[in-house]
Amino acid sequence: MWKVQLFKLNFDHREAEAVAAVIESGWLTMGERTTSFESAFASFLGEDAKAAAVSNGTAALHLALLALGVGPGDEVIVPAQTFVADVNAVMLTGARPVMADCTSFDDWNMSVEDIERKVTPRTKCVMIVHYAGVPCDMDAIVALCRGRGLSLVEDCAHAPGATYKGRSVGTFGDVGCWSFFTNKNLSVGEGGMVTTLSPELDRQMRYLRSHGMTTLTLDRHKGRAITYDVVRPGLNYRIDEMRAALGLVQLAKLREANIARRRVVQRYRDAFSALEGLVIPFGSTPDREPSYHIFPVLLPAEVDRTQVIENLKAQGVQSSIHYPAIHEFSAYAGMDLGATPIADEVSRRELTLPLYPGMTDEDIETVIAAFRAAYMAARERLAVGIAG
Repeated sequence: MWKVQLFKLNFDHREAEAVAAVIESGWLTMGERTTSFESAFASFLGEDAKAAAVSNGTAALHLALLALGVGPGDEVIVPAQTFVADVNAVMLTGARPVMADCTSFDDWNMSVEDIERKVTPRTKCVMIVHYAGVPCDMDAIVALCRGRGLSLVEDCAHAPGATYKGRSVGTFGDVGCWSFFTNKNLSVGEGGMVTTLSPELDRQMRYLRSHGMTTLTLDRHKGRAITYDVVRPGLNYRIDEMRAALGLVQLAKLREANIARRRVVQRYRDAFSALEGLVIPFGSTPDREPSYHIFPVLLPAEVDRTQVIENLKAQGVQSSIHYPAIHEFSAYAGMDLGATPIADEVSRRELTLPLYPGMTDEDIETVIAAFRAAYMAARERLAVGIAG
């Protein structure tokens, strides 16, 4: 039904061959391909990073918080402009999430000033998100956390390949958490990674992802171990070999894929810059190289977003919302999560347009023409309504 989808996989014969090779090997659970993927991803990040592959990005967040000792009675400051997984992970440790606002309508990453305002004696950790693949102000955030003695978790789900002052995101905080969900820049379907510069945190997260066991099934299969100890309660957050194999192929493609995304984003910016009332965030990031995960825009407050979405749909262009406000979900309704007026307004007005590496010039022009038409139609209906 779509002329242009919101996202398409950047897959070819290499992914199919990688998965087929795993099946032919006869070993499907976490093994040598996982180790190779972890090693390659750690090298990609640099800074002597250590990487442990996990079953998904939410598992990465949960493991990070558990390894940092977050639990009942603690508070964790999280962004209001994010996917619900961040808040869910905090809740599942027994801690209380406290939301910090966006910096501005031009910068939807967390406000350092609002983070500081939300710190209390119970604050244990700050969890940031590099929204849309644009790095946060890491100098200020790291300084704040160090000054207050707070742990720092980077949710890098949007940001593989993004850098801040030449350094990869995910290497500034205590733990970096990555998602390799289907629509991510590096896609394996379900999968994730926890990264750290700390050998001890790396060790604890590896225990936590696999039942607290000191050896893995592969070790016993290969004759490297006979039995195992359990040194702490753990979970089963392991990735499998098929997804690790996909991850290796996708990682090799990531740099060129992000360059292709940047090209699409620039075409959109050039085409939409003259649309009156439209805000395109993250306009100038001279010290940051984004990964261009999604292309979000902020519609004028008076424009009916649903009308724009339906108009795009009628023209065969898929769109989405990143994200509904967390405090409006049934699970969190009535909770005191903290005042976040900018993020609340963004959640009401945000719209995401298609973005993926394989977009052709025809795809890009289709989206540009469809959005211009949908946007102008919505503004014209508004003008007629006011005149009436």
